[in-house]
Amino acid sequence: MFFGSYGLWLILALPGLLLGLWAQMKVRSAFSRYSKVRTFRGITGAQAARAILDHYGLYDVSIEETRGLLTDHYDPRAKVLRLSPDVARQPSIAAVGVAAHEAGHALQHAKNYAPLQLRTAIVPAVQFGSWLGPIIFMAGFFLMAMSGGRFGFSLALLGLAAFGLTAIFSIVTLPVEFDASRRAKKELVAIGILDRGEMEGVNKTLDAAALTYVAAAIAAIGQVLYYAMLLFGRRD
Repeated sequence: MFFGSYGLWLILALPGLLLGLWAQMKVRSAFSRYSKVRTFRGITGAQAARAILDHYGLYDVSIEETRGLLTDHYDPRAKVLRLSPDVARQPSIAAVGVAAHEAGHALQHAKNYAPLQLRTAIVPAVQFGSWLGPIIFMAGFFLMAMSGGRFGFSLALLGLAAFGLTAIFSIVTLPVEFDASRRAKKELVAIGILDRGEMEGVNKTLDAAALTYVAAAIAAIGQVLYYAMLLFGRRD
């Protein structure tokens, strides 16, 4: 039973996790490489984001610094674009690309982009399900192993459903992130922040980042399928 479950985990969950590690390495490599390439106009990430926001009249969206490396994100509830120091302060191709991507999320918010609205709406439920779902599942699975009762199965199914929200979130995230990168690439050239010749570094940085979201979706779906096969296989 143990080796069967372990083999199932290797097939369903491990590929996504390995892809995620590889994608993270690509992101850090691309960011490190293009962090050393200065923009022709000497524009920093924070300045680029502000230029995009102001171009669309989003003066109510503020920009703040946040700690960490590549911790950049847009908070639609507070209307705050938070940039890490390496992005906010540096006049590099990588910094401008990442900052423009986050500004792209603010543009999505302003235009009521449906996938972003959905992702924002389910965040509380996902936060609940991501940590409590596996606990509920294992408790129900343990009860099934001990007594084989219907209650244990129902409890495990509830945990599976709660954890399944993480897979839904990761799938919804894909169009949100891809669209933000598309907007970033378009606006950087349209507004005149970067020349077309500088876009190669932006493309490589943002494309590598997009791969991390694909990997996260594959990993989340694989983990949910693993739990599901454990549950329904045990019931049979």
